[in-house]
Amino acid sequence: MASNSRWIFLHANDSHLGSPRSYRFRPAINQRWAAIQQQMAEMQPEFLLHGGDLTRDGDTHEQEYQLARADLDTLPFPTFVIPGNMDVGNKHTEQTGTMRPWDDTKLNMTADRLDLFSSYFGAPHWTFLFRDVRFTGFFAGLAGSGLLHEARFWRMLELLPELPQARQHVAVMHYWPFMESLDEPDWDITNDDEYNNWYFSIGQPHRARLWELLKRAAVDILFCGHVHTRRPVQVVDGIRIYRTCAAGNTAQLAERWEDADTRFGFHRCEVTVDGIDVEFIAGEDQCDEFGTFGPWGHPNIEERDYSQAQEHPPLEPK
Repeated sequence: MASNSRWIFLHANDSHLGSPRSYRFRPAINQRWAAIQQQMAEMQPEFLLHGGDLTRDGDTHEQEYQLARADLDTLPFPTFVIPGNMDVGNKHTEQTGTMRPWDDTKLNMTADRLDLFSSYFGAPHWTFLFRDVRFTGFFAGLAGSGLLHEARFWRMLELLPELPQARQHVAVMHYWPFMESLDEPDWDITNDDEYNNWYFSIGQPHRARLWELLKRAAVDILFCGHVHTRRPVQVVDGIRIYRTCAAGNTAQLAERWEDADTRFGFHRCEVTVDGIDVEFIAGEDQCDEFGTFGPWGHPNIEERDYSQAQEHPPLEPK
């Protein structure tokens, strides 16, 4: 392990571990993630912060929770996990987009799924102090859901300033807090030109409330994933925002930015007396897709063909 004066932790997201027993499977994702796990193990970190989307379809397959839990348990260090939308369902909406062949209202996360996720990976929001650095993880997709979990999420963020303070505060979320700027509008899911912005970020008024609470909590570093595409570090109100590459899944929206990084990888974070140095580490296996079967996106359950599974018995939605 690192010395007391200099030590490291890691951050990754969107590993999307899947199963050949599913109605769809992308073995390249599992292979890329396996290589990254080996790289991380060799670094001997204190722990890993995982920013969600551990699974390909955990929102409907409990077996993928079991697979992901067993996978994380092979790592020689602790992991602290928050859910992603593919683990527990999307942020809530009462409308649906027009440019996608699925019903967005059917993708809303549920309390039952959040509780099931928690039974495997712990609460969807947490905070702890380690060597004078505070670490906080939360699933901001809860904002506006009306679920009991949402009230707990806001309550934890509101209490952060009352907790013992640290030299640095690192926060982890899955969604991007905003696409380009803090003051951008609330995106309309029914507008084809705005659908992706709605899907990938936190809308108003929740964004403003969330950001104010992060400032009050003196957050220094904010990690987020979900888009699978890395952008240059953005500093807003003194908070360094790291939009992270996926640790296995394909980059999205890369065509929007000339400086987009579409490699698979993770963050190595070195803590010293002077602060936290964050370095992006590319995965050693940047393999192309191979052996893929089944649809992409968010197909409705009734439209899934489990006879395509390469291994039997196939998974069952539950």
